[in-house]
Amino acid sequence: MTLNELFAGNLKGTLDMLKMHLGDLSDADLMKRPVPNANHANWQIGHLLISEVFLTSKCGAPIVELPAGFADRYSKETAKIDDLSKFATKAELIAQFEKVRAGTIAWVKTLTPAQFAAPGPMPDFMPTVADLCAMASGHVWMHCGQIQVIRRSLGKPVLF
Repeated sequence: MTLNELFAGNLKGTLDMLKMHLGDLSDADLMKRPVPNANHANWQIGHLLISEVFLTSKCGAPIVELPAGFADRYSKETAKIDDLSKFATKAELIAQFEKVRAGTIAWVKTLTPAQFAAPGPMPDFMPTVADLCAMASGHVWMHCGQIQVIRRSLGKPVLF
């Protein structure tokens, strides 16, 4: 197995895992905060999208365009907003995530060993492009854990 295959598989797997976590949640459920001041799942998914596009583009990946105004709707300042009309729907978020993740996977499949070893976007946190590829999956896992708490607070079935 190559690094390309490993990272591409992990990226596909975490997309599938995120979709599984969101499967039985409604748009209103995505606005649930498990505790005061925690981010709701809708904002978290937007944050994941913005992060992935920004960080992969810093490493030379072709940019997958987000809809106009998307980054403004999912800024640090908007994390406190509870009005669903200010955010994308679950269907829109999933469709956008599929598009962005497909672009990331396609890019990862083209990387050479030298490109994996090239400097990453954040020297202290992601010193190489390979570290970024690993972090893109890990970032989704981390937010799936937070979404699991939201699921439990809503009385949804435990997935794992």
